[in-house]
Amino acid sequence: MTNKGSVSNFMLQHYKHFNAASLVDAAVAYEAQLNKGNKMLVSLAGAMSTAELGRSLAEMIRQDKVHIISCTGANLEEDVMNLVAHNSYKRIPNYRDLSPTREWELLENGYNRVTDTCIPEEEAFRRIQKHIYNLWRDAYETNQRFFPHEYLYQLLLSGDLEQYYEIDPANSWMLAAAEKNIPIVVPGWEDSTLGNIFASYCIKGQLEPKVVKSGIEYMTFLASWYQQNTEENGIGFFQIGGGIAGDFPICVVPMLSQDLSESKTKFWSYFCQISDSTTSYGSYSGAVPNEKITWGKLNVSTPKFIIESDASIVAPLVFAYLLNW
Repeated sequence: MTNKGSVSNFMLQHYKHFNAASLVDAAVAYEAQLNKGNKMLVSLAGAMSTAELGRSLAEMIRQDKVHIISCTGANLEEDVMNLVAHNSYKRIPNYRDLSPTREWELLENGYNRVTDTCIPEEEAFRRIQKHIYNLWRDAYETNQRFFPHEYLYQLLLSGDLEQYYEIDPANSWMLAAAEKNIPIVVPGWEDSTLGNIFASYCIKGQLEPKVVKSGIEYMTFLASWYQQNTEENGIGFFQIGGGIAGDFPICVVPMLSQDLSESKTKFWSYFCQISDSTTSYGSYSGAVPNEKITWGKLNVSTPKFIIESDASIVAPLVFAYLLNW
């Protein structure tokens, strides 16, 4: 085993039981996947970008420990927002005690709250909007089409946002992903602030929906990418939270094997989910990994882990282990 840092050694010495043991087991198995030459998909639900997961995820990307990401439109844009407007974010430790009137006051002052963190609308959304609109408009006028993440890659790599940087750019996972040009799939991008802004331009007649590639096109891309990258090795699945960010990409395996009759399609080679959602009737986020066997996503022999805990605590620890911190 590669020499580990103090955080990893603490985990190995003290995380012996229950969810703590599951965390270590999942991290060790993730490392084993990489050592076999397998690749890893990481899916991001919740508000992990606002939770500043980029502090560890960016380095995971730079060290080739993450090869493809599936995320919500919110996580896609909120990492960039944190990059350019971090100093104007407002933390509210007593968010549970806020009255409706106090919540309204936050809105009137231009703050959109995510649990204990308020995103400054003017500094974050509007600072990006004028630049991303130019890219959308250029594509519209030249009859080009790109995926949502590709527009943000273009924006980040253009250098236009550097004047606004308010954190160490090394802590932006989107910037790391853009520099490595790793693939991202963003199901349901319309359900995001930039998606809403784009729709408003379409309603006003300034843009057309075709300028942004759709979720179906994301799935067709993912199908091709999955087939190419499983010819010799496997691909693991590390799921943070639940929802569409996880359910969308994991379905590519049964789609290939069942709907396209690609009988040689490999199952996901590893699966881990971090979630505090309880198993209930019809809950995807709370479903245990074995349920995915019945859907043709995982094999009986696939290493499976579920860490029932807060992803903002657990995910950085798993990444710390893999980075030998």
